[in-house]
Formats: sequence, C-alpha cells, structure tokens
Amino acid sequence: MSSAQLEIQLIACIVAVACAIPGTFLVLRKMAMISDAISHSILPGIVVGFFITQDLNSPLLILLAALTGIITVVLVEYIQKTGLVKEDTAIGLVFPALFSIGVILIAKNANDVHLDVDAVLLGELAFAPFDRLFINGTDVGPKSLWVVGTILLITITLLILFFKELKISTFDKGLAASLGLSPAIIHYGLMSVASVTTVGAFDAVGAILVVALMIAPAAAAYLLTTDLKKMLALAISFGIFSAILGYWVAHWLDASIAGSITTVLGFVFLMVYLFAPLKGIIAVMYREKQQRTEVSLLTFLLHLKNHDEVEERHVNHLNEHINWQKVRAKTVLDLALKNNMILIENNVVSLTKKGNDFTSKAIDYIITNEDAQIEDMKDDFFLFRG
Repeated sequence: MSSAQLEIQLIACIVAVACAIPGTFLVLRKMAMISDAISHSILPGIVVGFFITQDLNSPLLILLAALTGIITVVLVEYIQKTGLVKEDTAIGLVFPALFSIGVILIAKNANDVHLDVDAVLLGELAFAPFDRLFINGTDVGPKSLWVVGTILLITITLLILFFKELKISTFDKGLAASLGLSPAIIHYGLMSVASVTTVGAFDAVGAILVVALMIAPAAAAYLLTTDLKKMLALAISFGIFSAILGYWVAHWLDASIAGSITTVLGFVFLMVYLFAPLKGIIAVMYREKQQRTEVSLLTFLLHLKNHDEVEERHVNHLNEHINWQKVRAKTVLDLALKNNMILIENNVVSLTKKGNDFTSKAIDYIITNEDAQIEDMKDDFFLFRG
C-alpha cells in the first residue's frame, strides 16, 4: 500500500468521524435534511470569502461558510414558525435560493480558479494527498488531513465539554430550559459545528459525501440502540468501516472514491434496516405476524369461553364459522396446545385451567383497558415461549 493510499483512507476516516458526531444529534433532533441544506447553502459564504481574500486556503472561507450555514438554519426556522409551511418546505425554499446565488457568483466571477460547481458538489479524495501543507519548507502531510483533523479535535472537545447539555436539549428542550440551559444557543452551536465540518471537508470529499457521512451512519446506529453514547460509537464505527471499504471498492472498480463510499454507506444502512434485532423491517414484520397470531388465539379462546355447545367447540368450527383458512386454524390450535391453553378430545376443544385464567384476565383487560394488567398477562402467559 502506497503512502498516498494510506493518506486517502486516513482523510476519509477522519472526515467520517467528524461528520458522525454532529450527524448523530441531527438525526435525533429529526433535522437530517438540514445537513443537506447547509452543505449546499454555504457555497455563497465560500465564494464571498474567496472574493475578499483571493485565497482558497484562508480561514475566512470557513468562518463565512459557517455563518452562511447558521443563516440558513435561521431562515428555515423563521419561515417554519410562520405556520404557513412545514420544515421540509422551508428547507426546499431556502437552500436552493442560497445555493443558486453561489453558483451565479462562481459562474460570473470565479471561472479562472478551481472553485467550480463540480468540485464543490462531488469532491475527489484521490487528489487530496497532492495538496500538501508546508511549514518552513517542510512537508507535514496533506492539507485536508490537517484541516479536517483540527475540526475533529475541536468537535470532540466541544462534545466532551457540552455532552450533558446536548443530551438534555436534544431529548427534552423544556427540561433543558428549566435547568437554566439555553436550547437555542446549543442548537445554533450544533449548526455551527455542522457548517464548519461541511466546509472543512468540501475540498477533500465534496458536499454529497459529507451529507452521506453525517446521516447514514447515524441513521443506522439509531436502529440498533437507544443509548446515546452507544449510538455515537456505532455511527463512528459505521463511518470508518464505510470509508475504508468504500476506498477499496473504488480501487477495485476504478471508480469515484466518494461515490463508492456513499454506496457502501447505503448498503450498510440497508443491512441494518433489514436485520436490526428490534427496529429492522424483518423483526418488525415478524412481531406483526406474532401479534396477528396472538389476536387470533385470543379470539379463539374467548369463543371457547363463551360457548358450551359441542358443535361450537369442534375443530372444524374454525373453518366453518370463524372463517379461518386451514393453515391459520392449525397455527392457532398448535399455539394453544403448546402453551397448555386447551385440550382436544374427539376433535372437541376445551379450555384448560391456564387457558380459562388467561381468557378471564383478557376479558378484564378489555373492560378496564389498563396497561399494567396487560403487562402482567404477558409475564404470566408468554404465548410465544415455545
């Protein structure tokens, strides 16, 4: 592995970590799309900063870009608070307008520099190792590595210092305000970090990959845990994994590195979306199937309790009167037998003591609708234990 390959992967990993931290809080605050708005709307700030300094490496570009990002958030919230449109509509109004201003400024006044739309939107990690930083004539490594590394160090420091405030304001703004914290300041501080991270990664990876690295790892982690620290750790891990694997996929396919990393991020999220133990689509479908079977079983047990006639308790009654298909009827009967709810003699079904007690509790719950009672039922009669 060459030094350039190592540097590309290192830059990608640092960008992934720097994006995952603010991205986690954006996902939890249901503000994922604001990252896309910021990533595009900060373009005018970059362009104006370049016009002022005539230097693409000036820190003023990052500051003005961060300021533009904050302006974007303020405008979105102001339009949303009017009550005339929702947040997604406000985002759709603000960021295209600001981004268009940046595009026009570039097209009219910056055609002779490499600050072009394609570079801003797409980025190219393959070129990052060739943009070196020299201090007193000494090559100290890729410039992107130092810029994004510095941003990451600041982000981690702020996270450690204000973790409690971020956590409280994210989950309960009212509690944060009652404790003397300022949700508004924390909110705009988070937006500032997101803006600075986005513009810091522009030159290396482009806006599209920045948005993907901010949202996809955090969204995948959100499906796996309800613990904030674990979610941060998982988001960072997914980002690093996707950055490294995405690079080697691009190397194998001879394709765009940013595009390959984004594709891997999408694949990681898809796998978690499908197979997450609690929130994955397969787990949800399985629980829904269980619940349908449980309702069918309860319906059958209630029917048995309310009818003493032999013909009403015959196994064929499931098909003839309750109008169940044979497969469904057999599933319900097997489940009831497995949980010792019924007895079958000469194809006539009777409730056991356990089945009778369960059905009586179910009737009480239907009448009272008390959550505590249904939880007791689940503990006493776990239908799917078998």
